[in-house]
Formats: sequence, structure tokens, C-alpha cells
Amino acid sequence: MRLALHQPDIAGNVGTLIRLGACLGVGVDLIEPMGFPFGDRSLARAGMDYRDAADVERHVDWSAFVAAASGRIVLLTTRPGATPLPDALFRADDTLLLGSEGAGVPEQVHAQADLAVRIPMRPGMRSLNVAVAGAIAVAEALRQTGGWPGE
Repeated sequence: MRLALHQPDIAGNVGTLIRLGACLGVGVDLIEPMGFPFGDRSLARAGMDYRDAADVERHVDWSAFVAAASGRIVLLTTRPGATPLPDALFRADDTLLLGSEGAGVPEQVHAQADLAVRIPMRPGMRSLNVAVAGAIAVAEALRQTGGWPGE
């Protein structure tokens, strides 16, 4: 199981997801360009001392990420028509892909995803914070695949 962030804008969210990946044994892929320098202080603050324990791979662009990816690319989206999270069936080798905070992902990325999943929300609510959405989806995917780390 991996978690990928497509051109993230906010260092704190990336740090939070790196920390999540380290704690749960989920690799993190960062697809550049990012909206901040990778050494940003807010990234370090959010990730705290977990960065060295995390499996983080950086990719220079979408094409480089796709070339390196194995398993399915599962896009988390707010678009109508996507599979609701409770109905999605995950596999242990899936990569859960999150878009940037400001723009989501471009159409070509939507087209290349093997599965599009949305987290159901109350009517009128637009979206969740990207780190929160990533944590919710990873938790469900790990539950389904028996991938939670042992004590």
C-alpha cells in the first residue's frame, strides 16, 4: 500500500501524511513540482522526527511516477460518479492518489486512474483537508487488506 500526493501545495499536509505513512508502514510518493521547497520548516514540523522512518519517494513529474508505480492507482476525488469509499474494494498493492489542495489533479490524471473513489459527505460540504482524506482512505484500505501494522 502506498499513498501518493500529486503536486501538493501545503508543506504541513505533506508532513502529516509522511508521519501517517511512517506510523502505518505505508509508503509515500511525492509527485513534483510541489508548491514549497522539500526542506520547508513546516514540513519538518508536521512530520516531526518521523521523516527518517518513512518510505518516501520523490518523482520529478506525473510520467516518472506512472513509470515507477506498481499495482493500481486509486484516485481520491470529489467528483460525482466516483465509487463511494464504503463500496470501494482495495488491494494490498494499491497506491492511493491525492490531488493538490488548490487544484486537485488534471484531467489526464483522472483518465489514467484505475479507480476513482470519493469519501461521502453531507450535502453542501465541498471537501475534506487532503491529509484527513488520505488518512480516512488509508485506514479503510488497510482494514480491507489486513494491512494494519502489528503491535
